[in-house]
Amino acid sequence: MNVAVFYFVFAGIVLLRLIELLRARSNEKWMRERGAREFGRGHYPFIVLLHICFFASLLLETGIKGYPLITGWQLAVAVLLLVQMLRYWVIFSLGRYWNTRILVIPGSARIRKGPYKHFRHPNYVIVVLELLLIPLIFKAWLTLVWVNIANSVVLYFRIKQEERALALLE
Repeated sequence: MNVAVFYFVFAGIVLLRLIELLRARSNEKWMRERGAREFGRGHYPFIVLLHICFFASLLLETGIKGYPLITGWQLAVAVLLLVQMLRYWVIFSLGRYWNTRILVIPGSARIRKGPYKHFRHPNYVIVVLELLLIPLIFKAWLTLVWVNIANSVVLYFRIKQEERALALLE
């Protein structure tokens, strides 16, 4: 049972991320055709590496431990599903402007709908929640600690770059 839960959640998250990457690629092409300027290009490979290493670490640590589940894992998975719905609220609120890169089309307006009415960087809150919840569900404590430390460092630089980009839209 635990193995099935792990692979269902793992495969589901990986599949969603791959679909999101395809959407991001399409949006990137659309934005670049309109003269988009990229910010934070230097840190982007570290974000990609962090997420690849997260999935590899989760797979390895959970497999070594025999796919354990926390008590109340059903509630944690339900919260993770809620977080995924929030993630898609972010993606759909940004529409063609959503991307994994920081791209700004000169002259465009800052998006202030959906969660962006209430939070400046809702996507990063969601990423933090995911990187806490997913390893927590499977008792992958080492993955939980290292990925959240590394993500904090990456987000520090990422948000600084995104603030620079947003300043162009205000």
